[in-house]
This record gives sequence, C-alpha cells and structure tokens, in this order.
Amino acid sequence: MRVPVPTLPTRLPEISVADRQRRGVPVVRLVRAADDKADAGDSTGSTENPGAAGAASGEPGEAGASGLWTPRQVPAEWTPGGALTGKAGEVHALGNPARWLLGIGSDPHKPSAWRTAGGALARAVDADLAKRAGSVSRTQRSLQVSLPADLPEECVRAFVFGVTLGGYRFAVTGERAKPSLHGVVLLGAQELAEQVTEAARLAAATALARDLANSPSNVKDPAWLAGTAERVARDVPGLRVTVRDENWLAEHKFGGILAVGGGSTRPPRLIELAYRPRNASAHLLLVGKGITFDTGGLSIKPVDGMHLMRTDMSGGAAVIAAVRAIAQAKVPVRVTGLVPAAENHVSGSSYRPGDVVRHYGGTTTEVGNTDAEGRMVLADALAYGVEKFRPDVVVDVATLTGAIKVALGLRHGAVFANDDELAERVRSAGERVGEAWWRMPLIEDHADAVRSEIADVRQAPEGPGGVTAALFLREFVGGLPWAHLDIAGAARADKPYDDVTPGGTGFAARTLVEFAAGYA
Repeated sequence: MRVPVPTLPTRLPEISVADRQRRGVPVVRLVRAADDKADAGDSTGSTENPGAAGAASGEPGEAGASGLWTPRQVPAEWTPGGALTGKAGEVHALGNPARWLLGIGSDPHKPSAWRTAGGALARAVDADLAKRAGSVSRTQRSLQVSLPADLPEECVRAFVFGVTLGGYRFAVTGERAKPSLHGVVLLGAQELAEQVTEAARLAAATALARDLANSPSNVKDPAWLAGTAERVARDVPGLRVTVRDENWLAEHKFGGILAVGGGSTRPPRLIELAYRPRNASAHLLLVGKGITFDTGGLSIKPVDGMHLMRTDMSGGAAVIAAVRAIAQAKVPVRVTGLVPAAENHVSGSSYRPGDVVRHYGGTTTEVGNTDAEGRMVLADALAYGVEKFRPDVVVDVATLTGAIKVALGLRHGAVFANDDELAERVRSAGERVGEAWWRMPLIEDHADAVRSEIADVRQAPEGPGGVTAALFLREFVGGLPWAHLDIAGAARADKPYDDVTPGGTGFAARTLVEFAAGYA
C-alpha cells in the first residue's frame, strides 16, 4: 500500500504589491546594520527616531534617508526584548499589535542579504504561528513589508525568493497542518510588479523541484514521476508531455536506461517535455537525471546516506519544473526536456561491472561501477535528444559525482562546458537568481581514460571523478554547444539557510528558467 504524499505542487505564500498599508495586517519594518560611513548620513546622532511622534501611536515613524531604520533609530515602541544589530536575517517579533523587525545587513543593495532576510522572516513567522495555532486568523497569517525607495530589482527578487521559499516544508504526516505564512504585501514595489510576479514564478519552480525530490521512493517510482510530470503540465498552455515505457525503450534500443532499470520490478520511463512557441529564437535541449532511488546496484552503497537517494532525481526534477515555468512565462524559446527515469536496484537481473551496454545510437560502454548509473541513463537521453530534436544548445543536469561535492561543497553547482559563452550564460543566469555555479575544466589529459579496450567508452575510468564523468557525457552530444551541470552537493541540504530548507533544495530549476530567458 502506498503512502499518500502532500498535494503537489506545494502552495507558497502569495506575493502582491500595494501603495498603502492594509489595516490589521502585521507590519514588518526593516533595520539596516549600523555602518559608520553610511550611518553618518542617515542618523540623527541620537537614539531618538525623527518620526517618534508617529511611532507613539504604534505606527512606525520616519526612518533615515534610505527608508530604513538603523538600530539607533528604532523608536521605543518598537524596541525588542533582546539586542538589535540589524544583521541580515535577524528577526524580532513584537506584540500588541503584531509587528516584526527584520535585519537586512549593512549593505541594502546586496541581493544575498535580502534572500537571507526573507528566508529567516518566513521561518520565524511560521514558528510563531505554529505556537498560536488555535487562535490565528487569516489576517494574522499575512505580512506587509515596507521596502525602501529605489531598491534594486535584483534585491526585490531575492527577497521574494527568501520569503516564499524560506518556510517551505515537505512532510508525510497524519497530523493536521499547522498555520503558516499565507501572503506577503510589498509596499513601495508597484513599479516592479511584473518582476515580483516573475520572481514568484521562479520560486514556484524551485518548490516543485523540491516536492519531486523529497517525495519518498516507495511512492516515487519512474511511473509516478512520469505521471506527475503529465499532471503538472496539464494546465500549462503549449506544454506537452509524452511518456515512453520500457517496451518503447527496448524497441528503440535505449540500452543504458534499460540496464540501470533492469534490476528493479518497477520499470524505467523516458519523460519528454515539449514547449514549442511560434517564432522561437532558439531551441534548447535540457536533460535531467531521473534516478528515483539509487542503491548503487551490485556496486552497492554503504547504508549511511542511502536514505537520501530519494533525491537522486533532483536533476530531472529541475528540468520538469523549469520547462513548466518556461512555458508558463511564454518565453519565446523552444525547449525540449528529457528525463530518463529508472530505479537502480539489486536483484538477479541487475546489470554488472564488466558488462558492455549499447546505448541509443550504437555507442557501447564498458561498465566499471554500477553506482555510476546516472551517466548511463543520461548517455541514452543525450544521444536521442541530439539526433531526434537537433537542438542549438544542450544542457544536462544531474546529481552525478561525489567528487564535485568534495570539490565545491554543498552550496555550489559545477559547470563543465565545451563552449565558453555557454558556460558564462549558465553562471550569470545562476547569479541573477541566487544560485552559485563554478566553472570546472574539461581536462583533455584525461580524455584517453574514457576510451575502452573492449567497448567504445568506459563508464568509470580512473582520474578526477567529476572531470571523467563530464568527458564521458561529452561523447554523446554530437559536438553541439553543451554544458554539464553537476549538482551533487547543492541538490540537498541538512540545515536551513537563506531560502533553503532541509531536504531537496530545488537547485538549478531557477537557473534553467533564467538561462532559457536569456535566449529570448
């Protein structure tokens, strides 16, 4: 019997903009950390606020020239119980009426600080609402935030990411859902209403990618992932999903996907997402690894950490969520998404080290390690996508190697590319949406290691693991401009930070959407 999972996609707090405060909705006032240079031009030189008369009635008074308070300028009625520094992400709750103080750091033009602040605010509000679950009205589940004048667009966008995603929670539970943040009104952002809407769409893509990654693997098999992709695409005009089953894969000789999925009783699928607007300026092929659970196969993983392998399809989740968001935004770029989905399991029908597998298109691979299964399914999908769809650009994304996790840690994705401009497009797209990427080299000295004596290529040669994996995949892109995104570290988190919560992070979904928009 399957365990029901929460309704997907997860509902995020609604974001709106307004030009005036709404009666009864808790107010958030922003506090900038004191900086001697900046404070000199923004402070009265005393602990009294210039607008203290307005604050006496419980409403905030005049702030400094930037529209932000410094800790010195906070009026007595807004003074928290603890020390107030204005550090980004510092949150203080005040009662009677309900109000909040939120630190945004010393530099009000730093997007990362706004993302940190938004995430911390969402988590603090949710924690407060949970404690008062029995007496919370709908109005009390909303906030209104007075933004400073002339706040850069990228900072508003970062704050939206933080406040919508910072309270994200995925739990399979029999308990009644606790109240959480329902809506946020941004005061002073009327001119950026369109950008706020787009930021909310990007946040929703991240949330959907998280939902897919976090779903438990007793529910999430390849058929479930394919069915869910079909369902979330139904209400998006212009987006079509086609699912290829194991019989179709066998008929068309997808040897890599069939080898990896052969050890499971739950057969593999190939998920195709197609968005084809008229007068498209370019055609992008996005390929995401869709391993719904990875035991390592016969090269079995140690027990520590295996439970996290429900998120081993994070690359595929990012592609599904990104293509959906691209179609929702009506980006004038043709996008094809491919997600080869399989469960890498242990049984008498599992593929073995030493096997030779023939991929779609005829290239053969000598298997060295059944736990290097991601590149096996990606090879099929890349070869198929390049031959059938003839795209202009190819990008694959996968939780592929532990080597990248060691090299870059848990908050950066790796970019391997055969084209400098393409690599920079990925990196800059990520920067604009708060996802960090680091260019890694395709070191030609290791290219020969990928060659095999008994097949065309070797799946798991010696050498630096992230590099050799990328060199292996390069064999299947037909010389097209191609980028390989390894998100093995950034796809999962064990503690909250910025807009990230524990579990699947949805990393790469926003980058892919922004990347595609760059071709419009």
